[in-house]
Amino acid sequence: MQFTPYLNFNGDCAEAFRFYERVLGGKIETMQTHGDSPIADQVPGTWHKRILHARLAVGNAVLMASDTPPDHYEKPSGLYVAIGVDDPAEADRIFYALAENGTVTMPIEKTFWAERFGMLVDRFGTPWMINCNQSANQQPTPESGYAQADR
Repeated sequence: MQFTPYLNFNGDCAEAFRFYERVLGGKIETMQTHGDSPIADQVPGTWHKRILHARLAVGNAVLMASDTPPDHYEKPSGLYVAIGVDDPAEADRIFYALAENGTVTMPIEKTFWAERFGMLVDRFGTPWMINCNQSANQQPTPESGYAQADR
């Protein structure tokens, strides 16, 4: 089984995905508008430039999205797209790039569970969590004040 985030945008899906492609180092595999689809004659002309389906591949991960029909967009609520990276510098780079013109909800910093962790909502309204785990020899232990939930 594999879970794939599917984002909805309010007419700026193409711009967002070009930005994510650049920041995340991925490749847009699909970017189809309503106007370039087989259903172009079945949707209003105002929809033709809106994205029907987009797919971005980043390594083995996939992010998909589309523009919602006009007047049907709802801001994301109750979810985050979580990114896990191994390098603290890369975590910082991604965080600050996504945060540009967005809103930081938790600054990226060292935590008891991660070398780097931060949360933000980007300029397109997408909520993100960036996490860089601690190396195995830095993992918290019960002796260091971290009690495991299953104890």
